[in-house]
Amino acid sequence: MTGGHGRTARSDGPETRAVNLAPVRRREESHRTHVYKVRCQWSGSTGPGYDAYDREHTASAPPASPNLSLSADPAFLGDRDLLNPEQLLVMAAASCQLLSFLAVAARARIDVLAYEDEAEGVMADDDPPTRITSIWLRPTIRVAAGVSEDRVRHLAEVAHRECYIANSLRTEVHVEPTVVVQQPAARP
Repeated sequence: MTGGHGRTARSDGPETRAVNLAPVRRREESHRTHVYKVRCQWSGSTGPGYDAYDREHTASAPPASPNLSLSADPAFLGDRDLLNPEQLLVMAAASCQLLSFLAVAARARIDVLAYEDEAEGVMADDDPPTRITSIWLRPTIRVAAGVSEDRVRHLAEVAHRECYIANSLRTEVHVEPTVVVQQPAARP
């Protein structure tokens, strides 16, 4: 069923619900609002109890095409071969820092040649409520010759302040970059 503006309306039947997950565009006087929608789906039975139900489920974010198969952390009886929500949170922070840094560097006309992050999230069971208490981003940033390491570190700090995900979390997000300045090619 389609409403007056081409959006799909929900069916209240018990079978399935059709929902248009296309981005919602809203205009406001001086700024835009961005809306991000995802779909998570699971089916099975929790009837046999906590130790027996399957934690595997799928997630998608149309119009992006990949569907992710997800599970719980193995500590919570999940499948270690599938991504879990805790990893996705750390991944989101790392990806946002990467994209923010590339944008800041490009605006500053810094030639970034490579960026690789070995990020880590920490969750302690003995500090209620259980949560990710810190995220450590440790990018190795390779830049072209002629760029100062101090300039790159400064831009990493600016990118951290501009990172939407880090700004959205109560968790501390630490950025510890390693900067590699490419040496000029030797002249024959």
